[in-house]
Order: sequence, then structure tokens, then C-alpha cells
Amino acid sequence: MTDSDSDLLALDPEALRRRAETALRTARARTHTLTSCVDDHDLTAQHSPLMSPLVWDLAHIGNQEEQWLLRAVGGRQAIRPEIDSVYDAFEHPRAARPSLPLLAPAEARGYVSEVRGRVFDILERIELRGAPLVDAAFAFGMIAQHEQQHDETMLITHQLRRGPTALTAPEPPDTADGAALPDEVLIPGGPFTMGTSTEPWALDNERPAHRRLVPPFYLDTTPVTNGAYARFIADGGYTERRWWTPEGWAHVQEHGLSAPLFWRREGGQWLRRRFGVTEPVAEDEPVLHVSWYEADAYARWAGRRLPSEEEWEKAARHDPATGRSLRHPWGDEDPTPDHANLGQRHLRPARAGSYPRGASPLGVRQLIGDVWEWTSSDFLPYPGFSVFPYPEYSQVFFGPAYKVLRGGSFAVDQVACRGTFRNWDLPIRRQIFSGFRTARDASPEAV
Repeated sequence: MTDSDSDLLALDPEALRRRAETALRTARARTHTLTSCVDDHDLTAQHSPLMSPLVWDLAHIGNQEEQWLLRAVGGRQAIRPEIDSVYDAFEHPRAARPSLPLLAPAEARGYVSEVRGRVFDILERIELRGAPLVDAAFAFGMIAQHEQQHDETMLITHQLRRGPTALTAPEPPDTADGAALPDEVLIPGGPFTMGTSTEPWALDNERPAHRRLVPPFYLDTTPVTNGAYARFIADGGYTERRWWTPEGWAHVQEHGLSAPLFWRREGGQWLRRRFGVTEPVAEDEPVLHVSWYEADAYARWAGRRLPSEEEWEKAARHDPATGRSLRHPWGDEDPTPDHANLGQRHLRPARAGSYPRGASPLGVRQLIGDVWEWTSSDFLPYPGFSVFPYPEYSQVFFGPAYKVLRGGSFAVDQVACRGTFRNWDLPIRRQIFSGFRTARDASPEAV
């Protein structure tokens, strides 16, 4: 158990209530930003068959909150039971959701507001112990994470949307000192504790804590940059079959891929579209919107490989000086704007080498925030995994079809991002805010 885990578990009920309330209010403020910056036409339109209409995400957020916090936790009567099936993500694929009888924007806003008001009434009165869903306010934290995850999904929809710029944000702070950093860091071999059994709001796929033996390896100090990826393209990366897995090569050929999503070549330079703005690709930013197949091909071209999930987590959490596994690379305290680029505070990754205060004990930068990082690992349960509170969150996705991503991106809120947090997606996915870093084996003698 980390110090922060024990501190959180020891919080008195009032402190837990305030923590849960803050997480819910933070998520709702972001949801409002994402759904109030466009008109009703944009809210109800499907901007890509890969994504839901924004108004579906909005009402789905409220429906999940109603089902888990009003009904399951609060024992209250259902407000809108007739819409449960409409907003069941497993019943209706995204491409089919525009044809459903969705709540209109004004009705959806009223619904989520009514649910939230009743939820705060429950939160003020309920005893936050005595059952798994309410212990340490777990269900409230779960719903805050769920809303933030859909906020990230809606931000992806905004990136896919065509039309005038709807979202703005300040530029990330310029704290990069990449030129002075080593290209890679040695992560010594040995055991470490992976996952968690004590983080109160950790989700089921992060549990339980268990020991892993990881051989020594070298890991990139920062994520791979646009400039480095452009060199891969210039060297024929998308035309050389030898760098690709058979499935990846077939995908490249079928879809005519030649660069990351949203990139195009014009006037001798690479341009990209970012939230409605066309701009030159920034060479020193982490590359974004690449699939697992592209990340894996780049790593092969560079004479390296993608890190495994356990390698990534060891680099992010293991403190060689104490042998402890930390909550975050910098320690156990919650992220601040000095630690990481999170929470849609900015609408782009920071320069590679930024956030020195967020470095791991061994000096690896930007492991949390900026870009989700593809790993080589399939999404599988940990030894001793137990479903909680429902199998559709994790269990139904386990297997070789999905690859694990780690670390979060600028689009992820801190409530849904920690050193143990696991994301997963299909290896073809590029619309997500995904990047990567590479690794290589070290000699067994390396310490």
C-alpha cells in the first residue's frame, strides 16, 4: 500500500464526499464545454461512423449515472427506464446510433441535470462504507471516471468534426529540455509490484497487485516525436513490407496509409488538421494519431521494439531506491499542472522533454499525459482478476484482439489516469490520441 492509498482510505466521510463531489463537478464542467460550443445540428450529427453523435454521449453519461448512483447505490426509482436500451453501448454500435430515438439536445441536458441533482442528494446522505459499491465512494469515483472517458471520446469527435473551430485552449508550457536529455534510460532488471489492490477508485482490470520479474531494458526518455516519425516516412516506412506485421501491411495496403491520421504533404512540408485548424506539424512534439501497426513498424525500422505493458509500468512506477511502486512516476501525490499535460488543459501534446517535475525516479519523461502510449501487450486479466462491478467494462475485451495503451493523453483527466490505469483498443485505431515510445533489450548484467 502506498502512502497515498492509506491516506485516501483513512479519509473521513466528509473528505470522501468532497473528493467525490469535486470529481463529479469537474467532469460535468468539461462535458458542458464539449457540448455547449457547437449548435444543435452539430450535437445530433454523426461526424464519423467511428463515433457517436455528441448528444448520444451526453445522454449516455446521464443514463449510466442514473443506473449506478440513483438506482444501484441510492435505491431510488428510475427516472427514464425506457431509454436504458437506447443508451446501452453494447446493444447499439456507434454507426447505428443516429437512427435511434435519441433525446434532443435540450431534453438530454435537462435529463443529465436532473440526475445529477438527485445524485448529490444521495451523496450528502449515504454512508460511504459497508458495501463494495460505496466503500471509499467507489461508485461515485467510477461514474466520474466514466464521464471523463466519454469526455475524451467527445473530444475525439471534435477532432474528427469538419467546420469552424469550436474549442480553444492555451498552449502547453515550454518546459522542454530535450536536447540535454539522453535518448534512452536503462531500467534495471528485477521484480516489482504491478497493479494495485488498494487504490480505492482503481477499476477491475488494474487489480490485484502482483509481483512481476522484468529483465533489464532500455526505454526512450521521451515519446517518439513527429520529426522522428517523419524520417521513418521519408525512408520509405510505408512502402517497405519488411517493417510491418502481415496484418499491419494488409491494413496499410487496403486503406492506402502513408502518414499519421490528419497529416498531409503540401508545399514540401507536413501539415496537420487539429481541432479545425490546419498548421505545420511540430517536429518536436510527440507523434499523435498513429495505430499500433504504425507504432510497431516504426520500432522495427528503428531497430527497436515497443515496450511490454509490464516494462512500461515498471518504468513509470518502480522506485529503485525504495523498491516501492508509486502511484505516478513523480510519487504518490495527485497530478498538478507542473507534473503532466492532462485534463484538456491544452489541446495538443507538449514538446518532447517537457514536465521535468513529472519524471520517473530514473528520469523517464512524460509517462503520464500528452499521448497514450501503445505497448506490445495484448489486453489480458491479471492473475487473480475478479469482475467488478460488471463484466462489460473489462472482461468482454480480454484477448489478443486488443492492444494495451498506457499513460493517458492531454485529453485524459487525472481521475482516470494513474500509473496502474490500463486502456485498450484495436490495433487499427488512429482517431484516438495515441503515440508511443520504443524499447530495446539490455544485457542481463545491466543493473
